[in-house]
Amino acid sequence: MPFCNLTMRKYLLKQIELHPSIRPRDVVKMCYQATFGAEHLLFDTAKAREMFFAEFDAVKPSALPLFEQISPDFCRVNLAAWKKNNLDGEWLFKMFLLTAATRHGTDEELLRCLESVKDFLLGYGEEYLSGGIRAVHHSEEYRAAECPSYRVVSMRLTRLIPILQLINSDTKVIAIDGRAASGKSTAAKALCEIIGAADVHMDDFFLPPECRTSERLAELGGNVHYERFAKEVLPHLRSDSAFEYRVFDCSKMKFDGVRHVKAAKICVVEGAYSHHKSFGDYADIKVFSTVENSEQMRRIIARNGEKMAKMFEEKWIPMEEAYFEKFKIKENSDVVI
Repeated sequence: MPFCNLTMRKYLLKQIELHPSIRPRDVVKMCYQATFGAEHLLFDTAKAREMFFAEFDAVKPSALPLFEQISPDFCRVNLAAWKKNNLDGEWLFKMFLLTAATRHGTDEELLRCLESVKDFLLGYGEEYLSGGIRAVHHSEEYRAAECPSYRVVSMRLTRLIPILQLINSDTKVIAIDGRAASGKSTAAKALCEIIGAADVHMDDFFLPPECRTSERLAELGGNVHYERFAKEVLPHLRSDSAFEYRVFDCSKMKFDGVRHVKAAKICVVEGAYSHHKSFGDYADIKVFSTVENSEQMRRIIARNGEKMAKMFEEKWIPMEEAYFEKFKIKENSDVVI
């Protein structure tokens, strides 16, 4: 994403406050990471894992900030703070891999980023660019004073940290309910990749036509086939074993195959109505995903088009909001993201 001068300077000034030993070379490194995320694409995951855990095992726990934001899109997650919070190193490595999987920015964006902070570069910017755009190491002064030990991670993944902090050896089920277009599916997909969980999708339990009576649709939380979920999913969630359930495709308005759920220690149930009261207190961690109304409609229009967005605005969203309010779904959740 393009940087405005004030945006990048804000993050840089915060870094200078946290790390007063920062030098022009470190400013360039920050701009590079702020533009591209991870320093480079990872071609050797095994080597990256070896390096990560050698560093992670050696670092001492510290009360540093868990992460330091360096741009709207990226942050540096401190290994020492991660360890201090008793978080699994494997989870952070997976977050790093997810971030590093794609080259995010462009050379032009990096040049604009450098231009916005050129008064901090003291001429080093020209020296750096003379060698071509590339990743650089921290300065010797910075390394000696700060002992940096971190990984660059997408800010989108940091919303999952409060969930990770609640996971313990007894956790079996995580349920993510919340507003339409708030990122429930995206969060669940990333969470499953990070912790190796299985997943169940409430969209597969769209209410079939024969059940869509006026009485049922007037019922708060009635817009989901909760009877089938209770029969086909609930009995299996704490078994650690693989199972499958039927999928109802709302685009075809009929059942269309089955979903195979892998064997896993934890299962993530994602989607609207996943906290439905008829399911009882089945989830160990209940998550509520939210979004501002204006951003919600922007996302729905981009995802579903103007025509469907109007239906969401007039029908589906009011039904969801009534369900949230009646059953205090947000208030009764363990985490709000």
